[in-house]
Amino acid sequence: MRELVSDVDRRDPGDVLALDADGAHTVGELRAAADDLAAALTARTGGAPTLLVQADNSWRTVVAALALGRVGGTLALLSRHATRQEFEAAREDLDPDAVLASRPTADAWAVDPSAGDAVLDGWSLTGRPARGGRRWRDGVVIGLTSGSTGRAKGVVQTEAALRYAGRATVDAVGLRAGDTVAALVPLSSAAAICFGLYLPLMIGGRVLLADRWDPAAAVDLMAEHEARWTMCVPTMALQMGSAARTEGLLTPMAAMTVGGGPMDAGALGRAERRLGTRILRVFGMSECLGHTTSLPDQEVAVRLGTDGTPFPGTELRAVDAAGAPLPVGVTGRAQVRGPSLFAGYARDGAVVPPELTADGFFPTGDLVEVAADGTVAIKGREKDIIIRGGRNIDITEVESAVARHPHVEQVCVVPVPDELLGERIALLAVTDGEELDLVEIQRHLADTGLTKGKWPEFLFRVDSLPQNRVGKLSRPDAARIARELRDGATA
Repeated sequence: MRELVSDVDRRDPGDVLALDADGAHTVGELRAAADDLAAALTARTGGAPTLLVQADNSWRTVVAALALGRVGGTLALLSRHATRQEFEAAREDLDPDAVLASRPTADAWAVDPSAGDAVLDGWSLTGRPARGGRRWRDGVVIGLTSGSTGRAKGVVQTEAALRYAGRATVDAVGLRAGDTVAALVPLSSAAAICFGLYLPLMIGGRVLLADRWDPAAAVDLMAEHEARWTMCVPTMALQMGSAARTEGLLTPMAAMTVGGGPMDAGALGRAERRLGTRILRVFGMSECLGHTTSLPDQEVAVRLGTDGTPFPGTELRAVDAAGAPLPVGVTGRAQVRGPSLFAGYARDGAVVPPELTADGFFPTGDLVEVAADGTVAIKGREKDIIIRGGRNIDITEVESAVARHPHVEQVCVVPVPDELLGERIALLAVTDGEELDLVEIQRHLADTGLTKGKWPEFLFRVDSLPQNRVGKLSRPDAARIARELRDGATA
């Protein structure tokens, strides 16, 4: 984070650097706090530590990033909601030299706060002499992945990658020096740190930190502080569109970037009209930060109907099962390479380089179609299928068809177990239509031309779809809810 520290050091001490639930925090205040934390880290670790931080959307995470830039350390991120077991798994993979957390969180993680130093207005810093060396291969941020089942992976990203992805996004959106950027997604991933913290500070702007998710409050917060841009997941964008008190509150925004989940052009269009800004679809992942984007001046069909084009210098291709590149217009397995590709995964306190193809591409696990003009469309995950009676059914295809119904606000298609067919298709829907039922959905799908064998056999209306800690749709929880509702309905 040394370059970020240089960016901040050039600013006027009286400038507001961050706004959070505690109010406004100036450059001078946060630099002083970072100096104090850097001194405490040096005393505890000797310098260049790996610091595991309770990653709140607050001024403390900003200070931790600046302090580590001062001492040449690495910022490792863990949600405050992580269980003791999740903390132990992270500690095993990261082997951190120091831990920074609030006292209640330290207690929950079984880190003895009495053995540490009191820092950052009541938080606890525990540590040991740092291992030193370049064990993270120039990595400055380690964030845990969130969307898969099983053990989370620690993604190691370099400052060069953060800077490249941030600059490419600034250029695409048209952001200006000094703009305010809202951090709505929890700052517990490499991508969230890149776009929610690093980017605004890099351009001399302010970071607007929302620590708890409340869609209506998020819209009001961004309107009040004239935020020019934010990045969030589709569920959050749709919820904000529904929850906004009046239309057009976010008209001053340059754009709202949306990625990280299934997206429907119709639903996004309704949300952006309600909010008054332009929504830009993107495709990216912590392993290769935000590597495609649409543009504010593109027509709606491209901006909301595709995932844009790769950042300059990034390449995205579709390949077949044998790894051979496919021609344009053919859906295949996505592979990417470029300047924001990660250094590797954290394992046993060291970085394990990613498994790349012979020519340096990283398989993302997604299905992609690349058009002749270079625009890409993500067609779902390779494993997002329901196997009904031996037939593979693409979840994304069904969700996209259902989402085009005018009264469906949010949708999630999941399997429910079945003794005869193995799996059947269930649908969780957030809707504003009182009469929406399974018969109406099936009529709608017939009109869209979706094959009858792909129609949902269960429809459950819910108030909201389950989310994981970074606001993405939690398919495991959605599948559990659908099973419980199905079993309750048939009991």
